[in-house]
Amino acid sequence: MEESNQSASEDSRIVRLLHRIAAIGNKLPDPVTLFALIALAVVVASWLLAGAEAEMMLEVEPGTYAMQTITVSSLLTSEGIQWMYLNAIDNFVNFAPLGPVLMVMLGIGIAERTGLITTGLRMLVMSVPKNWITATLIFSCVMSSMAADAGYVVMIPLGAMLFAGLGRHPIAGLAAAFAGVSGGFSANLLLTGLDPMLAELTNEAAQRVGDYNVMVTANYYFLVVSTVLVTGVGTWVTTKIVEPMLGDWDPSQASEPIEEPELPSGSERRNFFIAMAVAGIVTAFIAFLGIWEGSPLRDLTGDAESTLESLQPYFRRLDVLITLLFFLPGVVYGALNGTIKNDKDVADMAAATMATMGAYVVLAFPAGQFIAFFGKTNLDIYIADRGVWVLETVGLQGIPLLIGFLIVSAVINLFIGSASAKWAVMGPVFVPMLMLMGLSPEVVQAAYRVGDSVTNIITPLMPYLPIIIVFAKRYVEDIEIGTILTVMLPYSVAFGIAWTILLVVWVFLGIPVGPGAEAFIEVANG
Repeated sequence: MEESNQSASEDSRIVRLLHRIAAIGNKLPDPVTLFALIALAVVVASWLLAGAEAEMMLEVEPGTYAMQTITVSSLLTSEGIQWMYLNAIDNFVNFAPLGPVLMVMLGIGIAERTGLITTGLRMLVMSVPKNWITATLIFSCVMSSMAADAGYVVMIPLGAMLFAGLGRHPIAGLAAAFAGVSGGFSANLLLTGLDPMLAELTNEAAQRVGDYNVMVTANYYFLVVSTVLVTGVGTWVTTKIVEPMLGDWDPSQASEPIEEPELPSGSERRNFFIAMAVAGIVTAFIAFLGIWEGSPLRDLTGDAESTLESLQPYFRRLDVLITLLFFLPGVVYGALNGTIKNDKDVADMAAATMATMGAYVVLAFPAGQFIAFFGKTNLDIYIADRGVWVLETVGLQGIPLLIGFLIVSAVINLFIGSASAKWAVMGPVFVPMLMLMGLSPEVVQAAYRVGDSVTNIITPLMPYLPIIIVFAKRYVEDIEIGTILTVMLPYSVAFGIAWTILLVVWVFLGIPVGPGAEAFIEVANG
């Protein structure tokens, strides 16, 4: 009884803490307003710091560094105001992730709306032995991030339904799926729409220090290994912690009769395998474009010193090929199952996908102004220089510095949900700063992605949390948000510990996090 009371007391403290976080987060303005305010703050800061100087070693041409003096310029001058006026549209259109994200989502949207992705995930989860159900469910949820937020709507109710059908606690299945979907945004066997979005922001920030090129594949090796880690750790937490914590499930607690999930029909499976054959052909074509020495997507000048350098154009716009990889199989599947009858259906699906991206397009306007203002005033370089001085003063560098940045990312994620919005704010500041401390932009981006993912599942500000509670109430009618967040806490802690260890070992061993993405770089800061 004492142990039970102690556990309840600890749960209450956790719930109270999470509610406080929710209260603070709910007071923050909408991300669009937040970016507008930050852009305004940059304008004011440029006026207050006008004339401030910073000296540092910056790349003046490829491979050549020289000490340069950077001066902060004010935007509250006649020239500055005119520049803001004349460049407002260009700042919006040139917001680095805008085009790549919209393009990739066209392909993913077709694959999702024709049912291709949903059918594939259902087949994967429901066609394996019972002993492998938990691991397969979490792995499928990790992979669902290739369809953006579809995993929250498709996989989480499927996880609860699957566990209920097996006589296991459905909330454990829901929790396992939730952990996989949220954790999966920084783990996958394939590149997703998030990769070009983050890479473009990282690349833009890195180029403020030198002629550095961050590719879409910047974190690919790390993402693949992270898929195994999230699947393994999530399975262990589910079976060893969450299910014993929840105990046995009484079906009478359900608010409605529970039906067992069904396998896709024979025609759905046949159509899926045909679409996968098309995906295989597209994948082979994409690989051929990279392997073929005469490929028009390779460096055509003949100046490349290595195979990787010759493949820079290929990797730089890999998002175009990713779009084809989802678009063509999606169209074939839709044509076979009848969801696509003519070209108008394809156009309508593409338009519907773009309609769901409306909020992102709106966000891109103030975000684009903020990033452009930050670069124009040289505040990014000035802040990076001052930040490097502080870090050198306290002696924080290398792996301890990387861990500190990861923790900062995880804490900020509790209050601001959007991964792209957070990185658009943090990237221009932290990427140059940590580059000057010797950490590569790709490793900084990987650390950000880990921090972003481990607290996704416990923030009360998760946009899909209300829907998840609705799913949960089907099986336990009186369940509340505090219970859901408490159940998710072991996943957050376990992911945080295991993922941080993986990143530290990875960086310590000097393993590239992606093609050509070394952990450390040589950039002197004077």
